[in-house]
Amino acid sequence: MDRRLTSDIFRERLAQLHKRSGLRQSAFAADLGIDRSALSQLLSGAGARLPRADTLVALAETHQVSIDWLLGLSEDQSVMSETRDMLEIAGDADNADQSPLAQWHAEALGSKIRYVPAALPDVLRDGPVAEFESQGATPLDASRRHQDAFRRAYIRLPETDMEVSMPLQRLEEFTKGEGVWAGLPAVVRANQLDHMRQQLKESYPRLRLYLYDGSTRFSMPYTIFGHQRVAIYAGEIYLLLNGRQTIQIMVAHFDNLVRAATVQAHDAANFVADLARDVR
Repeated sequence: MDRRLTSDIFRERLAQLHKRSGLRQSAFAADLGIDRSALSQLLSGAGARLPRADTLVALAETHQVSIDWLLGLSEDQSVMSETRDMLEIAGDADNADQSPLAQWHAEALGSKIRYVPAALPDVLRDGPVAEFESQGATPLDASRRHQDAFRRAYIRLPETDMEVSMPLQRLEEFTKGEGVWAGLPAVVRANQLDHMRQQLKESYPRLRLYLYDGSTRFSMPYTIFGHQRVAIYAGEIYLLLNGRQTIQIMVAHFDNLVRAATVQAHDAANFVADLARDVR
């Protein structure tokens, strides 16, 4: 939407709220934490003027309307409409074609996907490790294999732009066969690391892996699909966050993980190759 049109709609709706409140301009402005002159400028229509973000939030909270309505993105004034749009729950599917992950990836193709995996990145797993990690999972083994194949194929698309961030300690535990990978044979772990190394080398820079120190940073597993949604992995379901401000906060969190990485994307393949030599 054109900024001037957005400004015109905002000014009209600000005037509505002012009139509805029955307050003088000075009192109305004080409730928002701004002075009367600032309010007058917002109401005057001089240029494509919009308020600061904190003023916009204060206006929405004080008068119980949605930010989308204030900016003309919705005709629904209700705050609850924003809450409904912001939170959903999605389940898994029986095959890759019906998987919500396939849909979300397709919708975000050409936009950056930011991914914090729960274990090893599924786009970098080979078949035996995928089978090992899915032991006891509810979905049929065949459907899980189809979905893994879809994700691996996704990183080969020329439009793909994906960043993965995870603690380096997780790869070190995998190398040693510790934690959730206890009992996984050394030859399987060595093959997986070699597979990961090859994928990282062939897919760079479409796919970029950053490794941070898990002793100083923490993150739950989630994926940010462009600017459309955040999918937080919670076992067999995904908690979806669709609010723009929430997505921006999660993007900032992910970008902080990347900035804190001790292994940068251009070094990730070499780091994995070094780990492969330590498999016992």
